[in-house]
Amino acid sequence: MMALEEGKALPDFSLPDETGRTVALADLKGAPFVLYFYPKDDTSGCTSEAVAFSGLKAEFDALGMSVIGISPDPVKKHVKFRDKHDLSVRLLSDEEKVFLEACGVWVEKSMYGKTYMGVERTTALVGADGTVVTLWRKVKVPGHAEAVLEAARAHASA
Repeated sequence: MMALEEGKALPDFSLPDETGRTVALADLKGAPFVLYFYPKDDTSGCTSEAVAFSGLKAEFDALGMSVIGISPDPVKKHVKFRDKHDLSVRLLSDEEKVFLEACGVWVEKSMYGKTYMGVERTTALVGADGTVVTLWRKVKVPGHAEAVLEAARAHASA
């Protein structure tokens, strides 16, 4: 397992987005982007996070950065999630959890004394060369999208 690390290359991937189109790391290189990993469509924290990133889309666009969410949910679920909450961020589906595992975000979690496997909410600001510039682990949603935008602005002006 190759966990995400600042200064290291993002693992390669090729995953379907909510429209069914395949998105690969090679397609994204050449411009910086934000990749955020979240547990599940249409749960309170994940919805708040997606809505917050969607609300700041124009500001990320102005920096030339796309924002992409990834969860193990299937494409059909992403479509419902996008439409229900009017989301403008791209949503990638990793049902096989290959990329999630490669990034070290598919982890054992526990709730109410039970352990289970799930996505650890994580965000990576990725440079144009595919290298992780800034990494946020165990993300708390309130104010997070704004913090990522600030880091994105700092990266863009560096």
